[in-house]
Order: sequence, then C-alpha cells, then structure tokens
Amino acid sequence: MQIENSFLPVDGVGEKTERRLWKHGITHWDEFDGSVVGTTLADRIESFIRDGRRHLECGEYTPFAQALPAASRWRLYENIRDDVCYLDIETTGLNADRHAVTTVSLHRRGETTTLINGQDLTAERLQTELDDAAALVTFNGQRFDVPFLETALDVDATMPHIDLMYPCRKLGLTGGLKPIEKELGIAREQPDITGRDAVRLWHQYERGDDAALEKLVRYNQADTVNLETLMETVSNRLHESVFEAACNGADSRV
Repeated sequence: MQIENSFLPVDGVGEKTERRLWKHGITHWDEFDGSVVGTTLADRIESFIRDGRRHLECGEYTPFAQALPAASRWRLYENIRDDVCYLDIETTGLNADRHAVTTVSLHRRGETTTLINGQDLTAERLQTELDDAAALVTFNGQRFDVPFLETALDVDATMPHIDLMYPCRKLGLTGGLKPIEKELGIAREQPDITGRDAVRLWHQYERGDDAALEKLVRYNQADTVNLETLMETVSNRLHESVFEAACNGADSRV
C-alpha cells in the first residue's frame, strides 16, 4: 500500500469513510471522482490530492506523517522504503537530563552504522545521518529514543517517523520488541540481554573491558537490523488486513 491509496489524512475522513471509498472502487487518488461522499468532503479530498501530488514530486513526506495517526504511518513505507533509517539507542538510564546516550545504531540500505559515546557519537555526525534519511523507523522511539536524542545531543529529528509500536498494537501485538519478534518468528542471532544488561556492559567498558563494548554494540545493532524485518512483516499484514480486505468487500480485521 502506498500513500496514494490513502484518504485518511484528509480532514473529515475516518477509517469508515476511507473503507467506503475503497469498497466503491476508489482505491487510488487517480480514481477519485467526487462520488460516494458529499460535496464539501469531495472538495477537501480533491484539494488534498492536488497538494499530495506536489509533495510527492518534491519528496516531501512530513505533511503526510503529520496528518496520519501514529498507528497508520506504516502507509508511507512503500513510498520511501529505500530511504528509511532504522534507529535504536542505548543509554545509561531513562532520564535524558541526567543520563547519557552510549550507542546509536542506524541501519539503512542494508548497512549498519553504530556511533559510540566518546568516539564518533557527536551531534554533528548524528545530524548528518538523520538528514540523509527520508524517515525514521523505531520501536517506541516516539516516546523514548527521539526525545532522548533531542535532549541529550540537541539534534533535530523532526522528519517523518514510523514508530512500529503503534501499528503493532493495531495488529494486536503488544509488549516490547523482543516478545513481538518471538511471536512473529523473527530470529535474533545475538544473546537476549536486557536494557539493564546494556547499562552494565557500558559501565564494564568504562572500566576497560573492550569485550563488553563489543557485546553492547552487537546487541544494539541486532535491535536496529531486526526493525527492518519487523517493518516488512507489519506493513504486509496491515496491507492485507486494512487495504485488501476493504477492496475485496470484507470488513477490516483490525
């Protein structure tokens, strides 16, 4: 599913109205003809489509992300899949005013980069990595990773953001990243350690244990790389449950 299949960002269009459009064969912006909905709403949809085409031509996805609920931002994925940045961070605690970012892993186009506190993790370097991406994909990053980075490193991370925790909930997948991975059968090569273990490993590294840092980096990278598999799985399931179900005349399963 691409953003051109969506009418949900339009003011006044909810999921029920969008499903009605799809069931009547209006499954793409190109197919909208003003029927099915009233005149006022039709005018809004036509205005949205005009603006939306201009945004897509310019590579601007922020207006769509801002207009979509967090649980529905997965709809952007097919448009920008080659330019998303999967991000996960490790810290020494939960308070960005008192604790530090230890590692930041970024996975994009099949390559993973990990920035390490005291080595190459700087605001300038991280900002360059963020600016080079069309969108961020995280798990619980909307509430934790992004605000923490903005506070601790003063970076600007206001680009479109797909926080997979919310579309996972739409599919009935609750809990943390690792339990969801297990439920979906997503393998994890690295040892299953906790956030508390990650803090311990960092402090061991500060005391001179380089092996502890290597283990922490592998753990951080595994979280980040697995986000890509989770993104693919979740977007495929929601495409089927939300879009294909409605186009085939069935009630949405989510």
